[in-house]
Formats: sequence, structure tokens, C-alpha cells
Amino acid sequence: MSFDRSAMIDACKHHGLVTRVVVARVRGSAPREVGAAMLVWRAGASGTIGGGALEHALMTAARDIASPGYFNITRHALGPDMGQCCGGSVDIVTESFDLAAAEALQEDVIARGPGDMPLPVARIKTTARNTGVLPEPALVSGWMVEPVTTPTRDIWIWGAGHVGRALISVLAPLPGVRLTWVDVTAGRFPDHIPDAVTTLTAARPERLVAYAPQQAEHIIVTFSHDLDLELCHRLLHHGFASAGLIGSATKWARFKSRLKGLGHSGASIDRITCPIGDPSLGKHPHVIALGVAADLLRHTSGAARMEGYA
Repeated sequence: MSFDRSAMIDACKHHGLVTRVVVARVRGSAPREVGAAMLVWRAGASGTIGGGALEHALMTAARDIASPGYFNITRHALGPDMGQCCGGSVDIVTESFDLAAAEALQEDVIARGPGDMPLPVARIKTTARNTGVLPEPALVSGWMVEPVTTPTRDIWIWGAGHVGRALISVLAPLPGVRLTWVDVTAGRFPDHIPDAVTTLTAARPERLVAYAPQQAEHIIVTFSHDLDLELCHRLLHHGFASAGLIGSATKWARFKSRLKGLGHSGASIDRITCPIGDPSLGKHPHVIALGVAADLLRHTSGAARMEGYA
């Protein structure tokens, strides 16, 4: 678990004052681990610390915080008094941010707490800066110390239609992901695009393949079969960690034949997955997106690992 700085900034841009509630310490059994967090604003919230009565109570209290700079640590027993059966206890850090405070957060290790920074916390930050090894989230001498989420996976989504938009909605909240979204014109993208997403437009999108990292993961969901084929062709020459193509078994059989005609080997072509997601679940865009996300979570790219949502 880590502090998703970009998600905090994005939330403050759209909702003003935002309160973050994070599990700082766990004793015994608890619904979530240290570092699990939720963001709360006046009319909504994102993330979860495990649900149940505790989450509801903390969410309600967070909406009463009226100014940035609030920081508090509370301890909660997860027994019958809370209506939860875990039996352990958790320490919770609750803190509030406006946009200026969110943008001022450091980009490697975030440490917050009352008073001057304790020496053990300063040592953790110095070690991280000198070695590049980030600490695990922990409550240290009354200060909450967390590493900042950094992207470990590049995912390129080709196409901003219904399935492309569903994919963005499912993947953008996940930490550790850098999303690049490609289509032919800016008008094909929605009005609101999450901060974690970079949009690229080109009349000939296939020419952008040359700019993708060779270890990127690609999901092809464009409006054109001809463009789909050209993207597959160029990606096979360029290199990729994984590639998926929306379509039926019939479409894929035709594509495989044409890609072989373009000089690609059967083994290379078989690196592309088609259809994507879990066809047994249905063809609704968000169903497809959920299947694709599950595949991405199950199959890592090299040593990269997508962390659980915090």
C-alpha cells in the first residue's frame, strides 16, 4: 500500500477540501491492512478501509472537517461495540487537504504528524532518499509514514469508444498504472479525463506505436478493423509486454491469416490475446473492462506488480 498523491490532487481539483482516512496500525484481525485508505469529500468518497460500521462512522466524521491541515489519530476496537466481528483493533489517521496542500506533498515518501518531525521519521526519509528503497507504510513516533505510489506499468488503450471509456473508468483508479489513451481526434474523448491518463490524438494513430515503451501493455478497442489490424502489425514489429484485441473468434481467425501474410510467425501472432476479457460474462463495455482488468491483475509484466487498490 502507498499514498496515491495523484489521486489526492485529482480529488481536490474536483471536490475542494478532501479528507483522507488511512489504516495506520492493526492489532489482531481487521478488514484491511496498514495503508488502506479512503478519500472523503462533502458529496462522495472513493476507496475503502474495509466497509462496515467503522468505515461509515469515520466517513460521517470526515465530512464535518471544515479546513485543511487537520490531523488526528484514533484507535478503534473492532468488536461487538462496532457491530463488526473481526475482533482486533486499528489505529486510524484522519487528515484533510485542499489543492495547495495536496500539490505540496512530496513525491517519494510522505510523512505527516503533529509537531516537529521525530528523528526516527527523519532517518526513514533519509534512508529512502539515499538508497531508493521506499519504506512500508507505518505509524512511527506518532507520525504516519507512507511511500508515494509510482507507476510501474505502462498501459496503452487504443480507442475512446464505449469500451475504451469503460476501461479507463476501471483502470484509472488503480495505483501503479500509467495510462496512455489514443484516438483520432480530441472530440472522441470525454470531457473529464483522470489525471492518471495521458491522451494522444493522431489522424494516423498507428504511427504512435513507435513512441510506446517496448514493455508497455496494449489494449486495442478502436472503431476500425483496418486500424486494429495495422496496430497489431506494427506492435508485432515494435515489441510489447502484452497486447489484447477486442473481437470475435471469427475476426481473430481472419486477422491471424492476414498477419501471417504480412510476415509474422504464428508464435509471434499468438502473443496477442483475442478476444479480451471473459467472453462468457457478456459484451457490455464495463463487463469487458472488468474482465480485462482482472487479466491485468493476474498477469504481471516482468517484475512489475499491480498493488491492491488503497
